[in-house]
Amino acid sequence: MEYIRIATIEDEFEAQILASVLAERQIKHYLKSFHDSAYDGLFQRNYGWGALFALKDNEQEILEIIEDIRKSV
Repeated sequence: MEYIRIATIEDEFEAQILASVLAERQIKHYLKSFHDSAYDGLFQRNYGWGALFALKDNEQEILEIIEDIRKSV
């Protein structure tokens, strides 16, 4: 089972909400932050907070969850 990059996460707040919802629905995933202390977060300002990786089978459901989160914030 291979994890793929599903989406770019905009900020830490979105990452926390998303992680909570995915855990609640028991969807396996991991978040990778773009923060690099050597560059003092430069990449996060340019490319977003980080990326979400999950199984391809869950891609559509996760994208719908992200869309709902972004609409409500």
